[in-house]
Amino acid sequence: MSTVRELIDRQAAALPDAPYALATEHAATLSYGTLQAGCRQVAAWLEEAGVAPGQTVSLVMPNGLGTLQWLLGAMWAGRCVNPVNLLGTGEPMRYVLEHSDCRLVVVAPDWEARVRELLANVARPVAVRVVDPDALVAAVDAAAPPAPQPADLALLMYTSGTTGVPKGVMLSQANLVANARAISAEHALTAADRVLAVLPLYHINAFAVTMLAPLVEGGSLAMPPRFSAARFWAQVQERKCSWINVVPTIISYLLEGEAPAAEVTAPVLFCRSASAALPPEHLRGFERKFGIGVIETMGLTETVAPSFSNPLDAAQRKLGAVGRASGCEARIVDAGLQPLPDGQTGELVIRGPNVMVGYYKNPEATAASFTPDGWLRTGDLGHRDGDGFFFVTGRLKELIIKGGENIAPREVDEALLRHPAVLEAAVVGIPDRHYGQEIMACVVLRPGEVTDEAALRDFCAAELGRYKAPKFVRFVDELPRGPSGKVQRLKLAVLAPAT
Repeated sequence: MSTVRELIDRQAAALPDAPYALATEHAATLSYGTLQAGCRQVAAWLEEAGVAPGQTVSLVMPNGLGTLQWLLGAMWAGRCVNPVNLLGTGEPMRYVLEHSDCRLVVVAPDWEARVRELLANVARPVAVRVVDPDALVAAVDAAAPPAPQPADLALLMYTSGTTGVPKGVMLSQANLVANARAISAEHALTAADRVLAVLPLYHINAFAVTMLAPLVEGGSLAMPPRFSAARFWAQVQERKCSWINVVPTIISYLLEGEAPAAEVTAPVLFCRSASAALPPEHLRGFERKFGIGVIETMGLTETVAPSFSNPLDAAQRKLGAVGRASGCEARIVDAGLQPLPDGQTGELVIRGPNVMVGYYKNPEATAASFTPDGWLRTGDLGHRDGDGFFFVTGRLKELIIKGGENIAPREVDEALLRHPAVLEAAVVGIPDRHYGQEIMACVVLRPGEVTDEAALRDFCAAELGRYKAPKFVRFVDELPRGPSGKVQRLKLAVLAPAT
């Protein structure tokens, strides 16, 4: 099996009445048989809309069973899906819709007006279809389109880069299936397992781990519309979930709530944490409070989410490690891209069937991301120990990771610079108990201009969305610069508030 269609068709034949996805706030259930029939209908609608095989359809949709059907149906039909990050309102969303060359945007009713406004500034014609994310696609007996091939593009997902301009990561059918199989094997998933899928599907973590991995063995997922700390454990119990997939921010919020009764948490086999480093005290606190073992993992959009995982066996896990390579090869290299021995720090590089095809319409960035012999450069610093466990100790890239969201500092810099009172600006990530990192901005004001922290925060929220607005603003006389004139962001961290 090397395409998403093959995964779906296999389970629809073997387990047509078995549940693939269940809603948590109402009684709707999506079976494997209904999923396959819905895929046929989605394929027919895409054909009707003029989206040919290989072309891209964008989705501006929150989580829901209907969203699942559209994402999977488009890939089943041999189209490329582009899930748009709902937090990137304004210019970031417009850029993605334009740059992706999408022929159709499938949009939730609450987002229709905004999307149509953004598309007014896109030069090419783009069709719009309004879809209820909770509504199941009707099961019909439509003719199946030609089957996609393993090398066909299946997913175009945009991720922030250090320049602030989003990059479109191209992932093939084979890339997606390879990592779905690796995730399933790593966690020993079976048809009896069900995951609580609280993370948004426009993130690679949720897309690969909670949507695709259950397809391998015929498992299932329970899908809330969004994460709710108040409802989390009730959803686990009501939908009989055997594992959970979260980010460190969610663990932080759960730790502040009350522990449920033991019968609620006892059936949960493990908690999987990804997207950012989990503070050791949070890991220990979660295991102690809820009695659920935590598996730390790590991956990139460019590797279809996890490429490293700690073992399922708690006795073999290593605190602070991102785990061993999973479904791929990994090594540590020096500045000359030569392999380093265990224990020495260098750049982490990855090679395997899960590694992206490249960046969409960006051959320069694609070339820069690979070594001459085909290893993906992660931009992360770390080392490997003698047991094959990898430890990430720093970042070559300047990305800020806030609650699992990748935020390019330059993007926030440029928003601040659009404020009439700001002469210079630079942001940096600082440690945060809940989000892993928060955004701190250092600002030089124009002579004679006056503003305050709240005004700049609100300005950024209007420009980029509130999650990219700096939590702290420090007013300085000048920014620290190196010999070349480049701002030295690491020196800004000394201005962070005491914790």
